[in-house]
Amino acid sequence: MYIIPAIDIIDGKCVRLTQGDYAQKKVYNEDPLEVAKQYEDIGLNRLHLVDLDGAKAKRIINYQVLEKIASKTNLTIDFGGGLKSDEDVRIAFESGAAQITGGTIAVKDEVTFLRWLAHYGTERIILGADVKEGFIAVSGWQEQSELELAPFIQKYTGEGIQYIICTDIAKDGLLKGSSVGLYRDLLAQFPEAKLIASGGVTTMDELHELREIGCYGAIIGKAIYEGKLQLQDLRDF
Repeated sequence: MYIIPAIDIIDGKCVRLTQGDYAQKKVYNEDPLEVAKQYEDIGLNRLHLVDLDGAKAKRIINYQVLEKIASKTNLTIDFGGGLKSDEDVRIAFESGAAQITGGTIAVKDEVTFLRWLAHYGTERIILGADVKEGFIAVSGWQEQSELELAPFIQKYTGEGIQYIICTDIAKDGLLKGSSVGLYRDLLAQFPEAKLIASGGVTTMDELHELREIGCYGAIIGKAIYEGKLQLQDLRDF
């Protein structure tokens, strides 16, 4: 299972929100590259980079941060947040993203999302399935859709999607644990999916549990920044 640290960007800085609330923002580092290099130095090779300004503006904003990290590290970066147009995706890939994550676009503009999937291939497009009380949330978690989680995933696995990041918004940023039961249920329904758990991952025990149930990866953010998970322990894992 891949350990995938998260860097969320607002105004070019490394921040974390609580449950997606922009009013509950904490800046952890003015220089995201410095943070990314710390992860690379302990042997991690993946990074989840989220353009929170982009998520709010509904277009790519912080591509220069992506470009800087991609050019100065060897991390495999998946990039998301506000990607709505072919131009946004082109900029993301040209700036160094290995993969992009589409969440809101997969809900609101299925035709465009499927075009990206056909053009770039299933190795490069990740389905973002952000869930709140069983329903998909969009627009930087500011809106809740009427789509239920499992049918939403089923529709896109039927179109060839391999990679899925599932974030339980109710758990995100609270440091109270992740939705292991939810991921176990999803993997039972979609055993071929490369499911990446996100939201609330706090302890090494959880990481072992997520690996045991078959998660492809686990995204970790606040638990690292708040010292709940130590970089040395992640290196050993």
